[in-house]
Amino acid sequence: MKIHSAEFLTSAAQPKQFPHPSLPEIAFAGKSNVGKSTLINSLLQRNQLVKTSSTPGKTQLINFFCINELFHLVDLPGYGYAKVPEAVRRGWQKTIEAYLGERSTLRGVVLIVDVRHKPGEHDRQMKTWLDHYQRPVLVVANKMDKLKRSQYHSHLQQVRTTLQLEQDPLPHSSLNKSGRESIWSALRQWL
Repeated sequence: MKIHSAEFLTSAAQPKQFPHPSLPEIAFAGKSNVGKSTLINSLLQRNQLVKTSSTPGKTQLINFFCINELFHLVDLPGYGYAKVPEAVRRGWQKTIEAYLGERSTLRGVVLIVDVRHKPGEHDRQMKTWLDHYQRPVLVVANKMDKLKRSQYHSHLQQVRTTLQLEQDPLPHSSLNKSGRESIWSALRQWL
Protein backbone atom coordinates (compact mmCIF):
# COMPACT_ATOMS: atom_id res chain seq x y z
CA MET A 1 0.00 0.00 0.00
CA LYS A 2 1.22 3.47 -0.85
CA ILE A 3 1.32 5.65 2.26
CA HIS A 4 0.85 9.33 1.39
CA SER A 5 0.19 10.58 4.90
CA ALA A 6 0.42 9.10 8.39
CA GLU A 7 -0.32 11.29 11.38
CA PHE A 8 -0.82 10.81 15.09
CA LEU A 9 -4.46 11.63 15.85
CA THR A 10 -5.01 11.18 19.59
CA SER A 11 -4.47 9.03 22.68
CA ALA A 12 -7.33 7.73 24.80
CA ALA A 13 -7.35 6.51 28.38
CA GLN A 14 -11.11 5.91 28.40
CA PRO A 15 -13.89 5.46 25.83
CA LYS A 16 -15.14 9.05 25.97
CA GLN A 17 -11.72 10.10 24.60
CA PHE A 18 -11.98 7.91 21.48
CA PRO A 19 -12.20 9.96 18.28
CA HIS A 20 -15.57 10.24 16.58
CA PRO A 21 -16.15 6.93 14.72
CA SER A 22 -15.98 8.19 11.15
CA LEU A 23 -13.27 6.14 9.39
CA PRO A 24 -12.57 2.38 9.29
CA GLU A 25 -10.10 1.23 11.97
CA ILE A 26 -7.64 -1.63 12.31
CA ALA A 27 -6.32 -2.34 15.80
CA PHE A 28 -3.00 -3.93 16.76
CA ALA A 29 -2.93 -6.14 19.86
CA GLY A 30 -0.32 -8.33 21.54
CA LYS A 31 1.78 -8.89 24.62
CA SER A 32 3.94 -6.10 25.95
CA ASN A 33 7.20 -5.87 24.00
CA VAL A 34 6.00 -8.07 21.11
CA GLY A 35 6.67 -5.27 18.62
CA LYS A 36 3.25 -3.73 17.96
CA SER A 37 4.57 -0.20 17.56
CA THR A 38 7.52 -1.39 15.48
CA LEU A 39 5.21 -3.38 13.19
CA ILE A 40 3.00 -0.33 12.63
CA ASN A 41 6.07 1.80 11.82
CA SER A 42 7.26 -0.92 9.43
CA LEU A 43 3.90 -1.08 7.65
CA LEU A 44 3.83 2.70 7.32
CA GLN A 45 7.51 2.86 6.35
CA ARG A 46 8.10 5.44 9.08
CA ASN A 47 10.82 5.18 11.70
CA GLN A 48 9.34 6.96 14.68
CA LEU A 49 5.68 7.78 14.00
CA VAL A 50 4.68 5.29 16.67
CA LYS A 51 6.93 5.56 19.72
CA THR A 52 8.83 2.36 20.49
CA SER A 53 10.69 1.24 23.58
CA SER A 54 12.54 -1.80 24.83
CA THR A 55 10.73 -1.33 28.15
CA PRO A 56 7.64 -3.57 28.34
CA GLY A 57 4.37 -1.74 28.91
CA LYS A 58 5.48 1.60 27.42
CA THR A 59 2.24 2.01 25.42
CA GLN A 60 -0.27 2.78 28.15
CA LEU A 61 -3.00 4.51 26.16
CA ILE A 62 -4.93 3.58 23.03
CA ASN A 63 -3.18 5.54 20.28
CA PHE A 64 -4.98 6.45 17.04
CA PHE A 65 -3.17 7.26 13.78
CA CYS A 66 -4.83 8.62 10.64
CA ILE A 67 -3.51 7.05 7.43
CA ASN A 68 -3.99 8.67 4.01
CA GLU A 69 -6.99 10.44 5.56
CA LEU A 70 -8.88 7.21 4.74
CA PHE A 71 -8.55 4.96 7.80
CA HIS A 72 -7.10 4.70 11.30
CA LEU A 73 -4.51 2.31 12.69
CA VAL A 74 -4.91 1.83 16.44
CA ASP A 75 -2.05 0.83 18.74
CA LEU A 76 -3.45 -0.90 21.86
CA PRO A 77 -1.55 -1.21 25.17
CA GLY A 78 0.23 -4.54 25.46
CA TYR A 79 -0.99 -7.20 27.81
CA GLY A 80 1.27 -9.20 30.07
CA TYR A 81 4.24 -7.73 31.81
CA ALA A 82 3.52 -4.05 32.39
CA LYS A 83 4.83 -2.98 35.80
CA VAL A 84 1.87 -0.88 36.89
CA PRO A 85 -0.52 -1.07 39.84
CA GLU A 86 -3.34 -3.61 39.50
CA ALA A 87 -5.99 -0.84 39.52
CA VAL A 88 -4.32 0.78 36.48
CA ARG A 89 -4.16 -2.59 34.69
CA ARG A 90 -7.88 -3.18 35.33
CA GLY A 91 -8.63 0.29 33.94
CA TRP A 92 -6.71 -0.57 30.74
CA GLN A 93 -8.61 -3.83 30.46
CA LYS A 94 -12.00 -2.10 30.68
CA THR A 95 -11.01 0.51 28.11
CA ILE A 96 -9.59 -2.08 25.70
CA GLU A 97 -12.65 -4.31 26.09
CA ALA A 98 -14.93 -1.32 25.43
CA TYR A 99 -12.95 -0.47 22.31
CA LEU A 100 -12.75 -4.01 20.92
CA GLY A 101 -16.30 -4.94 21.87
CA GLU A 102 -18.22 -1.80 20.97
CA ARG A 103 -16.34 0.23 18.37
CA SER A 104 -18.56 0.36 15.27
CA THR A 105 -15.76 1.35 12.89
CA LEU A 106 -13.37 -1.46 13.93
CA ARG A 107 -12.86 -3.68 10.88
CA GLY A 108 -10.40 -6.15 12.37
CA VAL A 109 -7.57 -6.82 14.81
CA VAL A 110 -3.98 -7.71 14.02
CA LEU A 111 -2.90 -10.07 16.80
CA ILE A 112 0.90 -10.03 17.02
CA VAL A 113 2.88 -12.87 18.54
CA ASP A 114 6.62 -13.33 18.97
CA VAL A 115 7.36 -16.27 16.67
CA ARG A 116 10.26 -17.40 18.88
CA HIS A 117 7.90 -18.41 21.68
CA LYS A 118 4.78 -20.52 21.92
CA PRO A 119 1.76 -18.20 22.30
CA GLY A 120 0.93 -17.85 25.98
CA GLU A 121 -2.30 -17.84 27.93
CA HIS A 122 -2.91 -14.12 27.30
CA ASP A 123 -2.53 -14.65 23.53
CA ARG A 124 -4.98 -17.56 23.60
CA GLN A 125 -7.45 -15.55 25.70
CA MET A 126 -7.28 -12.59 23.30
CA LYS A 127 -7.84 -14.84 20.28
CA THR A 128 -10.78 -16.58 22.00
CA TRP A 129 -12.26 -13.24 23.07
CA LEU A 130 -12.01 -11.80 19.53
CA ASP A 131 -13.54 -14.97 18.05
CA HIS A 132 -16.39 -14.83 20.57
CA TYR A 133 -17.20 -11.24 19.60
CA GLN A 134 -16.79 -12.13 15.90
CA ARG A 135 -14.01 -9.64 15.30
CA PRO A 136 -11.90 -10.56 12.25
CA VAL A 137 -8.36 -11.48 13.33
CA LEU A 138 -5.10 -11.52 11.39
CA VAL A 139 -2.29 -13.23 13.31
CA VAL A 140 1.20 -11.93 12.55
CA ALA A 141 4.27 -13.89 13.66
CA ASN A 142 6.72 -11.10 14.43
CA LYS A 143 10.52 -11.15 14.81
CA MET A 144 11.14 -13.77 12.12
CA ASP A 145 14.69 -12.46 11.77
CA LYS A 146 15.47 -13.93 15.20
CA LEU A 147 15.03 -17.49 13.85
CA LYS A 148 17.19 -19.61 11.59
CA ARG A 149 15.51 -20.31 8.27
CA SER A 150 15.37 -24.01 9.18
CA GLN A 151 13.15 -23.09 12.18
CA TYR A 152 10.52 -21.10 10.26
CA HIS A 153 8.08 -23.88 9.49
CA SER A 154 8.04 -25.47 12.95
CA HIS A 155 7.61 -22.13 14.74
CA LEU A 156 4.82 -20.97 12.42
CA GLN A 157 3.12 -24.34 12.87
CA GLN A 158 3.39 -24.00 16.66
CA VAL A 159 1.60 -20.63 16.53
CA ARG A 160 -1.04 -22.06 14.19
CA THR A 161 -1.73 -25.04 16.43
CA THR A 162 -1.70 -23.14 19.72
CA LEU A 163 -4.10 -20.43 18.50
CA GLN A 164 -6.19 -22.94 16.51
CA LEU A 165 -5.77 -21.08 13.22
CA GLU A 166 -6.99 -22.39 9.88
CA GLN A 167 -3.74 -21.31 8.23
CA ASP A 168 -0.23 -20.28 9.23
CA PRO A 169 0.17 -16.78 10.67
CA LEU A 170 1.76 -14.19 8.41
CA PRO A 171 5.50 -13.90 9.09
CA HIS A 172 7.05 -10.46 9.58
CA SER A 173 10.42 -8.92 10.32
CA SER A 174 10.84 -5.18 10.62
CA LEU A 175 14.62 -5.69 10.58
CA ASN A 176 14.78 -7.17 7.09
CA LYS A 177 11.43 -5.67 6.05
CA SER A 178 9.89 -9.00 5.08
CA GLY A 179 6.18 -9.74 5.21
CA ARG A 180 4.95 -6.16 4.87
CA GLU A 181 3.22 -6.64 1.50
CA SER A 182 1.49 -9.86 2.62
CA ILE A 183 0.12 -8.08 5.68
CA TRP A 184 -1.12 -5.11 3.62
CA SER A 185 -2.76 -7.52 1.18
CA ALA A 186 -4.75 -9.03 4.05
CA LEU A 187 -5.58 -5.63 5.60
CA ARG A 188 -6.89 -4.21 2.29
CA GLN A 189 -9.74 -6.71 2.46
CA TRP A 190 -10.91 -5.09 5.72
CA LEU A 191 -10.69 -1.57 4.32
